Amino acid sequence: MQHAFCSKWQQLNGLLIGALQWLIQIGCFDICTAVMTLPHFRAMPRQGHLDRVKKIHGHLSKMRDVTIKIRTDAPDHSDISVKMCDWECSCYADAKEETPLDAPKPKGKLAPMTSHFDANLHHNLVSGKSVAGILHQLNKTPINWCSKLQSTVETATFRSECVTTTTCTEQVIDLRLTL
Repeated sequence: MQHAFCSKWQQLNGLLIGALQWLIQIGCFDICTAVMTLPHFRAMPRQGHLDRVKKIHGHLSKMRDVTIKIRTDAPDHSDISVKMCDWECSCYADAKEETPLDAPKPKGKLAPMTSHFDANLHHNLVSGKSVAGILHQLNKTPINWCSKLQSTVETATFRSECVTTTTCTEQVIDLRLTL
């Protein structure tokens, strides 16, 4: 009797987690970090894991009317100060953006791309790995997002942020080449 109950509970937990993962794919990226660790416990879920799944579903039921809006107006970055550096005496003096030789010429208005990223140090208490959260916007519309476990174990927030910065930069390069 106990074994049959555990099996049904595991199936229910797996279905609820699968539904959450599907919701992330269609645009509920605010729950991505909370959901990403739950599949690790599908084989032997405990009461705390089911409670976490219920909390996330409760959050989604409260946020039922939240949508992703397509916004074509450019973001206002005038309040961000930009420190101009003299790169002539550095190893980056001759650096240029890589563009394909057969890239078409831009037409129309410019659409600025903004990227936001952050790292969560020691997110996984078992392995000690951090989580990188990245959101890319074109104008003010989210176009790409991810939340993933870093492949290395970092002991300082600064290093974890550097790893996330590298991941974000690689994604920006890919997105710019795609666009």
